[in-house]
Amino acid sequence: MQPRQPTKPLIDRRTLLAGAAGTAALAAAGFSGPALAQQGLKLGTAEAFSFEGLKARARDLAGKPYEPPPNPKSDVLEKIDYDAHGKIRFKPELALWANGPSPWPVTFFHLGRYFQKPVRMFVLDDGKAREIVYDESYFEMPADSPAKQLPPGAGFAGFRFQESRSGHPGRKGEKLDWQKNDWVAFLGASYFRAIGELYQYGLSARGLAVNPAVADQPEEFPDFTHVWLETPGEAAEHVVVYALLSGPSVAGAFRFRMHRGKGVDIEIEKELHLRKDVARLGIAPLTSMYWYSETGKATMVDWRPEVHDSDGLALWTGSGERAWRPLNNPRRTIASSFVDENPRGFGLMQRDRAFDHYMDGVYYERRPSLWIETLGQWGKGAVQLIEIPTDDEIHDNIVAMWVPEAPAKAGNSYNFRYRLHWLADEPFPPTLGRVVATRLGNGGQPGTVRPKGVRKFMLEFRGPALEDIPFGVKPEVVLSASRGSFSYIFAEAVPNDVPGHWRAQFDLTVDGTDPVEMRCFLRGGDKVLTETWLYQYWPG
Repeated sequence: MQPRQPTKPLIDRRTLLAGAAGTAALAAAGFSGPALAQQGLKLGTAEAFSFEGLKARARDLAGKPYEPPPNPKSDVLEKIDYDAHGKIRFKPELALWANGPSPWPVTFFHLGRYFQKPVRMFVLDDGKAREIVYDESYFEMPADSPAKQLPPGAGFAGFRFQESRSGHPGRKGEKLDWQKNDWVAFLGASYFRAIGELYQYGLSARGLAVNPAVADQPEEFPDFTHVWLETPGEAAEHVVVYALLSGPSVAGAFRFRMHRGKGVDIEIEKELHLRKDVARLGIAPLTSMYWYSETGKATMVDWRPEVHDSDGLALWTGSGERAWRPLNNPRRTIASSFVDENPRGFGLMQRDRAFDHYMDGVYYERRPSLWIETLGQWGKGAVQLIEIPTDDEIHDNIVAMWVPEAPAKAGNSYNFRYRLHWLADEPFPPTLGRVVATRLGNGGQPGTVRPKGVRKFMLEFRGPALEDIPFGVKPEVVLSASRGSFSYIFAEAVPNDVPGHWRAQFDLTVDGTDPVEMRCFLRGGDKVLTETWLYQYWPG
């Protein structure tokens, strides 16, 4: 289980007056031309770069023994704890492209206790790459900061793109100050996050997952060791980033094409090469947090009604079925597989957008949903969902990813393309009724003695396909389970005058404590009216 990344900006930032004090110093040091254009950033020697060359480099790297990124001074980095790291701020006037030509300046994260592996950063222009050389002067920090003990050129922990210098339209027509607002951040191993259309960070994505929740071996976290930032033009509508991935079991080349619009779209192309066998190879992995929701909450565990970054896994299968799997906080780590061939997409969604369902100032109701749109043929495999027990909101305990069917053996190579949509909802919503709530209670009928071992389920569906049901007609509740029996089954319109809002109710009788896999959808005649509800129920 990985520590939760803060839900607010990772480092507090403040606006500083722009200045040109670094320009004269650079000229005196012999840096000129492109270096002067970068407002005080020191650049290395220009070298040729291409994506094809990066792919070849990854293939070559995979054939050699793994070498971890250098650690500049671990004893010093250990002293840069959460508080000390928060006091180190990159100077916005020194941001890459602070004065153009790119609309989106780039700022950098400092190394620290929790981010000890340096990432080499390069600026790419017209096929030529120059390394951005770390210097303490890029950051504001207290005079006694342990960061001052790091050697020259120690390196950066990550980077982020700030909002456009011309101002991205904010809520209520406001403009966002680029020096105080960013829209995508890469920090730690191969993790990255983007802001959604509701202007709030939440769940994370990763370049690759290697052996998550494998019983006999620890999870591996390969790193983006090198990053190339391609210089966009003044009128550019997207930015392009390249990255080299390396870990004990894998090496890979990545291309990110990122667009800041209603939310954030990131198109990814990657080529992977395995150094070792991998028990569980996760493609397009998503990482989120789910503690509890309206489905289930222990008495007095917390004062808030719900706490989660995501409340369900949405699936669009290769055969065209739409499905919804509410998330669980299980008793033990569970991996669920949804077998498919050439899936159309999947994602971890935050469907519940009502503030009074959370009552928290960290804005869980604004957390982005993240949808993976597959591009090309992905073949046979499964969307796998890993749920890890948690007793707090500080841990990322949910992972969703695509796992190819064929064993991941040393020497294997993979090519994948997909697009990530960081939005409030799915980018391709169906007209079917969608699951909007999963509620559980004691089985039986009100006013009678409730039978033991019986659980009542109340599922709420809402959507256009449910709006045209004739008055007096009820849809059919279609149910199945891996074990147990159903009773007291019926559907009814929710009595709230909301068109197309229906609920399905049923009781499940089951013995033992092993989990039960369940399916449910509503049907009218031979027409499917809703997506399929999938659920893993733990009796007792």
